[in-house]
Amino acid sequence: MPETVPVTSTVRPELPPLPVQAERLIELGIHRLAGVTAAELRSFAATAQSAAAAETPGERGGSLLAVHPGRAPASVLAPLLRREDKAGFVVTDMPDVDLFAPIEGLGLPEAPLYVVTGVDRGDRMANWSPNEALPALAEQGRTPLMLTEGIHWVLQQPAALERNHCFMTIGSRLRKAGGALDARTPAIWISNGTGRDGAERRNAPKVGWCWAGNRHTWLGFASATGRRP
Repeated sequence: MPETVPVTSTVRPELPPLPVQAERLIELGIHRLAGVTAAELRSFAATAQSAAAAETPGERGGSLLAVHPGRAPASVLAPLLRREDKAGFVVTDMPDVDLFAPIEGLGLPEAPLYVVTGVDRGDRMANWSPNEALPALAEQGRTPLMLTEGIHWVLQQPAALERNHCFMTIGSRLRKAGGALDARTPAIWISNGTGRDGAERRNAPKVGWCWAGNRHTWLGFASATGRRP
């Protein structure tokens, strides 16, 4: 395994309480994608907040409110991201972004709404490849974030995405027709406005991909301690 990279980014605040996150999803209209009413989302968040306080008091990173990717896919969520008034986008060579599904054994709840606990950006694993990072996270008892979860995180906490400190979401992978994994692994970073991105998208949040065997010094591996419905 490669050596870990020293963390030099600023310390991020805890995620907002789940009821505050629910209001953010309602503001964006995401509750309608989930097929729930605003009242139902608020009730879920309030109950989940009480459970989180009782089960994991003071857990680092806090809890993240997420919508099942089958209800709110990445292609719909990505344009809701904002950075410096620039809207988020999916790279042009990833038209199949919504086909990236949870990896085997991820433990995704079969519910429209769920909570992700102990979210971390994985800065110390920058310069690791996805192929190296996945077994290391498993050894640590952590689960990699899916792409939609990473987008939810940045929607709730834009400061989670920093230039030179962005992250991969290797809990989502695409299986080819024969059953083998596609070599692309999704990530969320900040566009430089070059190439097909277009200069007008400089500094915009960007959903893209990297090869599973490649290392990048500016990409960590976002993970969590678990998920619960």
